[in-house]
Amino acid sequence: MKVKKGTSRRSAYNLQSVYGDEIETHTLAVIVDNEAGVLARVIGLFSGRGYNIESLTVAEIDHEGHRSRITVVTTGTPAVIEQIKAQLGRLVPVHDVHDLTVEGPSVERELALIKVAGVGDKRVEALRTSEVFRARVVDSTLESFVFEITGAPEKIDAFAEMMRPLGMVEIARTGVAAIMRGT
Repeated sequence: MKVKKGTSRRSAYNLQSVYGDEIETHTLAVIVDNEAGVLARVIGLFSGRGYNIESLTVAEIDHEGHRSRITVVTTGTPAVIEQIKAQLGRLVPVHDVHDLTVEGPSVERELALIKVAGVGDKRVEALRTSEVFRARVVDSTLESFVFEITGAPEKIDAFAEMMRPLGMVEIARTGVAAIMRGT
């Protein structure tokens, strides 16, 4: 593909400079058949079209009906988000697609395990900070702690940033689980 001088290649994913739309973050709940290959098809849709996945969680929600819920946090212009939802809805194993960001108030939570190594004042400060964030110590040695923290992704980000200078060694995050508020 030849590109004219003064222009640049742009994927369908990053068109905000062309159309003036801002990039938005949306949380999608996708109800699918719980069978082999479904997750690969959903991920293939995203990767094949250059859409980004910020967070992804999957779990069976109906044992008798063999259904799973895939929660995807993705970013894009409003047009790209609409395209993602439409394309997801056309996949054969997909039963329902909900955009929790626009359908009303929802609750989003994530779990993280954060290992912090340190001694002396840094160790004491890590414990104090964990209390402020309501993180629990789930493992302790003479050289390190493993903290468990749940909450909105922004809370997890803030806690991780506070732990970095105190000796954060490793972080494991579950990804966002989300559900609509109310009935």
